[in-house]
Parts: sequence; C-alpha cells; structure tokens
Amino acid sequence: MLGKYGCVVVANGLFPSGKLALQALGGAECVVACDGAVMALEKVRVPDVVVGDLDSLPEEVGRRYAGRLYRVEDQETNDLTKAMAYVRAAGFREVLILGATGLREDHTLGNISLLMRFVKEFGRVEMLSDFGLFTPWLRTGILASRKGQQVSLFSMGGCGMVSVRGLRYPIENRCLTEWWEGTLNEALGDEFEVILKEGAKVLVYRAF
Repeated sequence: MLGKYGCVVVANGLFPSGKLALQALGGAECVVACDGAVMALEKVRVPDVVVGDLDSLPEEVGRRYAGRLYRVEDQETNDLTKAMAYVRAAGFREVLILGATGLREDHTLGNISLLMRFVKEFGRVEMLSDFGLFTPWLRTGILASRKGQQVSLFSMGGCGMVSVRGLRYPIENRCLTEWWEGTLNEALGDEFEVILKEGAKVLVYRAF
C-alpha cells in the first residue's frame, strides 16, 4: 500500500515507531528533518538535511549538524512547508511525510491540510503516522486496501461531487460539505474506487 519513496520528510510531531515508517526511513535516498525533529530522528537515522528557521534547534545540536543545516527565515510558513520547498527544489517528486501529527492538534490539522497544496507540486505525496495513511486525491482512481480496513474521506474545499465503490457504506454523487460526512467507512476488499467530479478533491485516510 505504501510503496517506496525517494525522500522522507520528518516533521516535529509525534515521532513514528511503526514498522512501515521505520522501513521508509531506512530505505529513503534522502531524509530531511524539520529542525525540531532532529533529536528524535537521529536515534533512528542521521538526517541528510535539517531545514527550518532553526529556532527549535539547541546550540549543541546545531554545531553537530553544522554542515547539514538549511536556514529559512520566513515566518509566514511553518517548518514543514519550508522542508517541502527544499525537497521540491532538490528535484524529488515522490515524498513521504512522517511526524506531522500528534502532540498538538492545531499543528496536526494545519499539517494535514497542507497535503492538498503539496500534491499539486509533487508527483506523489502522502502522510504516514503509526495509526494510518493520508493520501490527497484529486482525480477518479483506485486505492489499495484490505478487507475490513477503516477508510475515511475528507472533502477539502469546493463542493464537487464524490462517489465511492468498494466501501461498505455508499456515497453516490454527494457533496461532502462537512468533514465528518465521509468518515468511518470500511473497505470490502483489496481495493476501492473514489470517483470525483466537478473539481472535487478529498483526503483519503486508511487506518492500519
């Protein structure tokens, strides 16, 4: 379901401990850390680059990574956005984001919402936690699942029509105007289809 990513970005939320996340970190060509995530990440893998305004980085840690720091002073964007801009400029087009949820709900919601911006800038981008996977979805298509897997859809802006095939509870040409309306569904098999019309865009969450 996850596949391999060339680049993994680690944000300063709840650091993942699940098998999929650790495998992704081990197999990535490049690992980019938001500055506040370095201390947790370095216990698993030394980051190739540390990006941010560096205000969350202790002086001793900054010295240790002096050759890997990329400072961005812009206070109008968060560190995840700064890291993703660095990754895009470096030429990576398939990116997995870890550590973007947990700890603070405001950071969690803000980071999740950014996926709809990032998906327009990259070929593939997803956000993984120890509990599930967020995939931004802008077109009709099929996603992998397993029978009984819990699935939620969140409409992100606009009011395009959404339909699904292969989930227990039907959604047929509905405009999901509130976040809860497409949640708590269940996969019937090893894949399901999300059908989007009229500019609809959704975040698909598949729980582990």
